[in-house]
Amino acid sequence: MPVLTRRAFAAGLTALALPAIIRPAKAAPRALTVASLLGDDKPETKIWLKVRDLVEAKLPGRFDFRIVGNAALGGEKEVAEGVRLGSIQASLSTLSALSTWVPETQLFDLPFVFRDRDHVRRATRGPVGEEFKAKLTDQGFVTLGFINYGARHLLAKEAVTTPEGVSGKRIRVIQSPLHVELWKAYGAQPTPIPITETYNALKTGVVDMMDLTKSAYAGFRLYEVVPYLIETAHIWATGAVYLSAGFWNSLADDEKAVFASAISEGATYFDELMQADEITSMEAALAAGGRVIAPENREDWAKGAEGVWTTLAPKVGGMERIKALAAL
Repeated sequence: MPVLTRRAFAAGLTALALPAIIRPAKAAPRALTVASLLGDDKPETKIWLKVRDLVEAKLPGRFDFRIVGNAALGGEKEVAEGVRLGSIQASLSTLSALSTWVPETQLFDLPFVFRDRDHVRRATRGPVGEEFKAKLTDQGFVTLGFINYGARHLLAKEAVTTPEGVSGKRIRVIQSPLHVELWKAYGAQPTPIPITETYNALKTGVVDMMDLTKSAYAGFRLYEVVPYLIETAHIWATGAVYLSAGFWNSLADDEKAVFASAISEGATYFDELMQADEITSMEAALAAGGRVIAPENREDWAKGAEGVWTTLAPKVGGMERIKALAAL
């Protein structure tokens, strides 16, 4: 039997250890926290499941999407602050909420400017959309796509069909100066309240009414406290799909290209989902006691909002810009 010398034994240990030394360790996936206001069954979350799968297909094992739904990380403003601080890496937001940092985005939120989804799409894909992407990115929201949440409608505890019916009522508004001005124009008493606190505010009588999209009307079960949805379609709610600047800047060029492509595809997917979700959402809301009614004299509603255009014009680039957008 051959004798194992000390030198041979040491050489054997070295040989065994060598592969472990030279074999590169597999890097752990990079975690990114994604905030969503709603659950897994809603477009607001499904878009991120889609983006996750598209990124994983191109960059397998590199990223761990931690999608936190049901507004567990707060409403739009709280999430936006988290993105700026770096505790959240990705989310969606209405441009209304982001107007705190980029006031010009209120141009897309002006009442009775857009006629339909196609009108909104032309605007977001044109020069103004590109301008807003750049301005949002400068504020820490790297915007890689725009989405359409649908039209905002008035939600009330009673059948309010004319602008006069809003006068004197306490209305919950999104945390945006434009929305405050809009409902003041109708004689209402606007009260900014985060979406996460809206249900209880309506239930307890802090406010009497609000406005929201059909999908969110059902998603937040608001038909339980404001059963009437009046189809005013006064604002088409445009949103941004964004990443935090810190996360984006840490990506390699190939990773940036993959995320940009995935979010662009995800935004199209979101819009398709949202249109379908509006139908199923309203079916559920109506089955649970919600009611849909048409406003009287929509022209009167539009006329009542004309002062908002005048008030906001200096902040969004002037009246001519508003009119050009409306005529697009």
